[in-house]
Amino acid sequence: MCLYKGVTAIVRSVTATAKRFTQAAIATPHYLASEAGLAELARGGNAVDAIVAANLVLGVVAPYYCGYGGDLFAIVWDGALNGYLGSGRSPASASLEAVRDRHGNDAIVVGPQSVTVPGAVAGWFDLLERWGTRTFGDLADDAIRHARDGFELSVFGGGACEMYAPLYAEFDAWQAVYGASHPGEVLHQPALATLIERLAAHGPTDYYQGSIASSIVRTLHEHGGLMEVSDLSAHAGEWCEPLLANYRGTQVAQLPPPTQGVSALEILRILEGFDFNTLDAVTRAHVMVEAVKLGLADRDAHVSDPQHMSAPPADLLADDFIAKRRAAIDLDLANNPIIGHRQNGGTAYLCAADSDGLLVSLIQSNFLAFGSGVHVPKWGINLNNRGSSFSLDPSSVNVMAPSKLPMHTLIPSMVLTDRSPSLVFGTMGGDAQVQVHAQVLSAVIDDDADPQVAIDAPRWRVDVGDWTLRAEKGMDEGVIDGLTSRGHNVVRAPRHDSSMGHAHAIRVEAQGYAVATDPRAEGAALGL
Repeated sequence: MCLYKGVTAIVRSVTATAKRFTQAAIATPHYLASEAGLAELARGGNAVDAIVAANLVLGVVAPYYCGYGGDLFAIVWDGALNGYLGSGRSPASASLEAVRDRHGNDAIVVGPQSVTVPGAVAGWFDLLERWGTRTFGDLADDAIRHARDGFELSVFGGGACEMYAPLYAEFDAWQAVYGASHPGEVLHQPALATLIERLAAHGPTDYYQGSIASSIVRTLHEHGGLMEVSDLSAHAGEWCEPLLANYRGTQVAQLPPPTQGVSALEILRILEGFDFNTLDAVTRAHVMVEAVKLGLADRDAHVSDPQHMSAPPADLLADDFIAKRRAAIDLDLANNPIIGHRQNGGTAYLCAADSDGLLVSLIQSNFLAFGSGVHVPKWGINLNNRGSSFSLDPSSVNVMAPSKLPMHTLIPSMVLTDRSPSLVFGTMGGDAQVQVHAQVLSAVIDDDADPQVAIDAPRWRVDVGDWTLRAEKGMDEGVIDGLTSRGHNVVRAPRHDSSMGHAHAIRVEAQGYAVATDPRAEGAALGL
């Protein structure tokens, strides 16, 4: 039985402070996913069990954010920091010339050339193999039920189907499942239920080497795609050491390239050189916006598949480089960097913690909306469009190339205080992710704000390229006027605008956990 039936009530009833639990906690952007994760925690599963169960449900009930054809990234604390990069590569035959020949010179948004090898399925099994106490099959029941029996589309979910239907007008298989869906209707995905059952019975091998892989490739070829089964079978997730940077007496952990985690750390390092106690509200906001612009410009100039970067990420965090970037900020005038490539986003961020102190910060995505629009009808898979992060400009560090990892906006995070985690945090939002990280982490660390207060507060974001500054309704009018007077092109956005990201957080406290969820989503912060 569903714990929550009134989605609107959930979104509008977020309390002023984070909810506190003594044993375990989970937060996701959809209440049905949070419910599935909580159920696993209540059965005695650990944080990894809970977050995988929640993610499996998210791929069913929020396919406009993530799913079984997307990628996955995670940071796990088990007494030490562990990073996981579940990013897939472009096809081995996806040379710039081959892609241009099939796609043309326009930027890639959707379609077969936007599809990279999906990494999420391998990621779920990799996480469970290392930390799980329950099998994939044990954790998949809720996801299978929601896919086969259906679930009622909320205003949020049904609205997403309506909004994105024109984007996928040329994709008949996608339209057959989602194109006529509206709020209040029950969405059934029987083919997806069959896929999840197949994964539960046989593991990931069939997805990357067997009949599922063959179906993926056959569907892509029907649309003019370049991927082969050999591309799928070559996939492997990567364990990595997260990057760390100091900020006001804490250490912030982010994943290394191909993610933009280094850019989030660069922004925080630039900000650390300013004493916010001595800055008025306008100057503080101005400095944060300018630091974000620099971080995003440097990301697009340098961050890519590590094998294609001209310098290691440490160079972007080096003291001399940070000092130069900090000095480039004019306290009285906005500056707009010339370089920039806008990264739109969908994505789902979720976090979990258990009574043994196992902490998980995880983000999973099909990228923009439902992904590429290429839907594998036999298995109900919406294939990602992460390849739209590639550029068709040969001078770009992110130029399309064979077997290359695209630059990823996905950045799960943790904050350590005295060498132990104090906050598990992340958000969706494409380019907005680093911006939300800066704003929320600054509120929590600089101002000692309750996580829910920090997440609920009005936010801003800049659009890469033209650097328009979008500010949510509720921001101080004096600050808005002050930013405008310093040359920022400020555009007002609605209160709790979804484009500002969906952030969630778990703060580690002496008596347990304080968990917060974003009112911009339809999620729930639950615990024991």
